[in-house]
Amino acid sequence: MSHNTFGHLFRVTTWGESHGPAIGCVVDGCPPMIPLTEADLQPWLDQRKPGGSRFVTQRKESDTARILSGVFDDGDGPVTTGTPISILIENEDQRSKDYGEIARAYRPGHADYAYQVKYGVRDHRGGGRSSARETASRVAAGAVARKVLGDGVKIRAGVVQIGPHRIAPDQIDFDAVHGNPLFAASTEVVGDWEAYLDGIRKAGSSVGAIVALEVTGVPAGWGAPLYGKLDGELAAALMSINAAKGVEIGAGFEAAELTGEQNADEMRLDLNKQPVFLSNKAGGVLGGISTGQPVTARVAFKPTSSILTLRQTITRDGEETDLRTKGRHDPCVALRAVPVVEAMAACVLADAHLRHRAQVG
Repeated sequence: MSHNTFGHLFRVTTWGESHGPAIGCVVDGCPPMIPLTEADLQPWLDQRKPGGSRFVTQRKESDTARILSGVFDDGDGPVTTGTPISILIENEDQRSKDYGEIARAYRPGHADYAYQVKYGVRDHRGGGRSSARETASRVAAGAVARKVLGDGVKIRAGVVQIGPHRIAPDQIDFDAVHGNPLFAASTEVVGDWEAYLDGIRKAGSSVGAIVALEVTGVPAGWGAPLYGKLDGELAAALMSINAAKGVEIGAGFEAAELTGEQNADEMRLDLNKQPVFLSNKAGGVLGGISTGQPVTARVAFKPTSSILTLRQTITRDGEETDLRTKGRHDPCVALRAVPVVEAMAACVLADAHLRHRAQVG
């Protein structure tokens, strides 16, 4: 299987399967002399790990990260050496027996059939490589990327819509995200959303959602035309997340309904004669290059395909059958996708930062 690596100068390779002994990543291209310890990784992994509330899978994983290479303590504390950083996360709570019934039947909505057709073999235990378990490796890599970016770049994401229930754009509050179990970007919706999601969960079903992303502190100039566009690479990274089915940058699809006057981000000078934008329909990127405005995006996630409702499918033996997916699954996969969205944005931006520095100094 190829294509397990992304990035150009800041390159990330993830490895491992959902029910294997461990998963992990290798981060190549991280500059030297950046302070880095496992304590820098763990808070981000703790946000993503399962079992945190009744609204996510109850698989019990500590997601404890171990740095195996690329860091050295010369007496003043561990710093990166400029060599590949290898990170390992052990799998601790696999229940492979939960997947015995699907060893030969394809789960509707999953990658089972596509993997079987392409490779001639698939790991039916939780989806193997296609499982969202793989995203823990991305979050670990994203933690390294944040260290490369520094504190001046602030990356925040939150759930802004679950099913038909959405937060108005002017009510989004990213500061509220980590104060509730739904990662909702508003405290006002939590009660209603919890009741709605409880109904979905108790019915053995699932629902989709939208995660919004905002990055502040990105200076003007990152990204490159035509085939290295910052928004293009960000969209590709976000679309690579499990269950992601759509990405919008800035106004996104809403731009199709706007006039040229409404869509143009007009400019003026502030008191220091520096340029300021009067709106941000472009999402902080023009011509593939950052403008200095907040970089914004929205990611749509499909409902979790593993549900208890009986669904029609076929088997590897060419027989028709009905199947319900047992096991421990998220009723809304987008909830734990919030730190993954942030991590992928961090990796793309760290790469853009290093490439910009390499080209223009």
